[in-house]
Amino acid sequence: MGNVSLITEEGLLKLRKKLDQLINVERPAISKQIAEARDKGDLSENAEYDAAKEAQGLLEMKISKLKESIQNSRIIDETQLDNSKVQILSKVKIKNKKNQAIMEYQIVSESEADLKLRKISIDTPIAKGLLGKKVGDIVEIIAPAGEIAFEIVEISL
Repeated sequence: MGNVSLITEEGLLKLRKKLDQLINVERPAISKQIAEARDKGDLSENAEYDAAKEAQGLLEMKISKLKESIQNSRIIDETQLDNSKVQILSKVKIKNKKNQAIMEYQIVSESEADLKLRKISIDTPIAKGLLGKKVGDIVEIIAPAGEIAFEIVEISL
């Protein structure tokens, strides 16, 4: 069994939809490609067949990983969360102490992370640095660009 991953109900639903797509749409499509390639004759020199078989292997690996991820997911009860300190599902408004830029992120599980939606994985350096901190705390986070100081301005759910 892999690591338990905390996830929202919405995030788990997305994973299940993705798994359903892989199993019920992509798997039959690859099986059809293999059958068509097989019908073309000699398999020893059939690049189409080899490519389809390789795609099938990669798809089966994706399906397996997704099943494991779903199996190891635990839905977070948002009513039990405390917004006095930063934790998973917290929306955190932080201010860069150097340039005064204010950013807001929500800390989510790795499978739900989406930077465009300002959802960062709990495994990122920023999230790790913020976890357990309270409003007013200043945290030093080591980023690729060096150490950056952030002040926690607001925490919400």
